[in-house]
Amino acid sequence: MTQAGVGILGAGNILGRYLAGMRRFPDLVVRGCASRSPERARAAADEHGIGFFPTVDDMLASPDVDVVLNITTPVAHAATTTAALAAGKHVYVEKPITETLTDAHRLVATADAAGLLLGAAPDTFLGSAAQTARQAVDNGLIGEPVGVAAFVTSTRVETWHPDPTFFFQPGGGPVADLGPYYLTALVNLLGPLTAVPARSRIGTPVVQVTSPGRRVDSVTVTTPTHATAMLEFESGVLGTVLASFDVWDSHLPRIELYGTEGTLTVPDPNTYDGDVLVKRRTDDDWRVLPPVIPPFAEPGTMDQYQRGPGVADLVAALGGAKQRATAELASHVLEAIEGIETSSRTGESVKLSTRAPRPEAVAS
Repeated sequence: MTQAGVGILGAGNILGRYLAGMRRFPDLVVRGCASRSPERARAAADEHGIGFFPTVDDMLASPDVDVVLNITTPVAHAATTTAALAAGKHVYVEKPITETLTDAHRLVATADAAGLLLGAAPDTFLGSAAQTARQAVDNGLIGEPVGVAAFVTSTRVETWHPDPTFFFQPGGGPVADLGPYYLTALVNLLGPLTAVPARSRIGTPVVQVTSPGRRVDSVTVTTPTHATAMLEFESGVLGTVLASFDVWDSHLPRIELYGTEGTLTVPDPNTYDGDVLVKRRTDDDWRVLPPVIPPFAEPGTMDQYQRGPGVADLVAALGGAKQRATAELASHVLEAIEGIETSSRTGESVKLSTRAPRPEAVAS
């Protein structure tokens, strides 16, 4: 398959980012979008200049749609992905793959039985920053990895989202919302996790919403917004992750990896590109590693939040390439997120049952 027709299921806030990002990949031909609300889908289609399906069933029945890009809300991922697979469509779904690991396992089994590909976000580990860091680790630039620290700070969602209620309720929170970017990046660098002891709490009990065009003025917080977890990797690396909606500013690096011969600093895994810094034991100062693949967009710009490489990854796999942003990887990360939440609630360390192999490096 050299080209694939893509039908977009959902017409929410991230639609524009996917459309802008997918334009970089000529193999992705957008056929249109559909939503449970035909009015909203038509308005989104008109705004972005794409096709429109009157109903979700119309899109799933279209012979021109090979791949469904599922950008519905997480609570709808299981049902909508199931419907797309039942219609014989390959699916790439936004993060998290589903709300529960049980549903994720069921979707993987369904896709496998039907001979269909199922991929899932995040795909930012396919970018130049993560791949540059990956090559540095694989080449032994910092020696044997010993430890890692990750710092997940607030996106200030209440200042830009018209209704951020979901982010502060069960199913939301910083671990579920931003954790997939960081945990996926860490599995890409270090391999699968085995256990995740954690603690968490609510920071601010009521969040004031200040976004332009807001539909609510405040949100009562009912899920933890500040969490700290220890990460135990199968490789023996030990790590920590702090994930918080209550940390608005920080001098701490996003990800820092410590090895027997040096330290590696990796930029925000919510974006694709940026400087990867290394300082070996014998170095006097930090130095920037040259990107091992071309950047997707200018670091520091909003173009860094465009999406699409994961959809292109799935379509390339339809042509025989190795799929990297797999449902198995997303399921492993989902289990880690569930484990952090369970450990925080029970006070006991949670051992993980899944093992996702490190994705194949892009620049080998």
